[in-house]
Amino acid sequence: MCGFGALIAAKHVLSLGAGALLFAAGAGKVAAMAETREIDLYPPVKAFLEDQGYVVKSEVGAADVVAIRGGEPPVIVELKLGFSLALVHQCVARLKVSDDVYMAVARGKGKRFLKATKDMTILCRRLGMGLMTVRLKDGLVQVHCDPGAYAPRKNARRQGQLLREFARRQGDPNNGGQTRAGLITAYRQDALRLAMYLFEIGASKGADVARETGVPRATTMMRDDHYGWFEKVEKGVYGLSPSGAEAVVSASDALGK
Repeated sequence: MCGFGALIAAKHVLSLGAGALLFAAGAGKVAAMAETREIDLYPPVKAFLEDQGYVVKSEVGAADVVAIRGGEPPVIVELKLGFSLALVHQCVARLKVSDDVYMAVARGKGKRFLKATKDMTILCRRLGMGLMTVRLKDGLVQVHCDPGAYAPRKNARRQGQLLREFARRQGDPNNGGQTRAGLITAYRQDALRLAMYLFEIGASKGADVARETGVPRATTMMRDDHYGWFEKVEKGVYGLSPSGAEAVVSASDALGK
C-alpha cells in the first residue's frame, strides 16, 4: 500500500494525533470561489501525490485521478464535493482495478462534517479504502486513513451488555426497525412486573416485592421510579401511582406474552 501518512516530507506535516496527518499541498493556494466544483479538488490532490513521487493524470478510464510511481500498483482517487453512497459505490468499483483506492472530498465546516468524516473513516477502513479531505481555501490535504486490510476489534463490554439484555428480555415484544420511543427493554419488563404485583396486592415492602416477582433490585427500581409508576408510602414500602395502573393494562403485550 502507498501509505501516504508515513511518506510525506517532514516540512509538510502537522501532527493531529491518533495517526491523523495534515499535508500541505505544494501547489499554490486555491482561489476562493463562490461555487466550488469537483475539478477544484484536483490541483491540491495532484500536488500532494506528486510530492510523494507519483506521476499523476486525470480522467484515465473511469477514474478521476490515477497516480503511478515506478513499478507500484496504481493509486486511484475519486473526487467529490461531499460524502454520498454513490461515492462509496464508485470507490468499491475501483477496487476491482487496484487495491489502493482513495475517496477525496472537500473539507466542510462544523461538527456535522466532523461526525460524517469520522463515520466515513470507519466505513473506509472496513472496506479497505483510503480517505482524504481537501481544504479548498489553501489546498491543504488531510489523509484520514490509508487503504489496507482491516480487522476491527470487538468491544467485549458492549457484547456483554447485548447478551445480558437478550437473556433478560422476556419474549419478543418489539418490532424490528422501530424507533427508540416506546421500546420495551428488560428493565421496563421488570418494572412492569413490579407494577402488576402492586396492582394486585397493593402497597408492599420492597423485600416482599423482590421475592414474589423475582426482580432482585425491586426496591431500588421503585425508589428511582424511572417511569413514574411508583409512590413511596412509608420507609421501604411502595404503592402504585395512577400512571402505573395505566401501564398495567398493556403489560401483557409488553411482557412478550
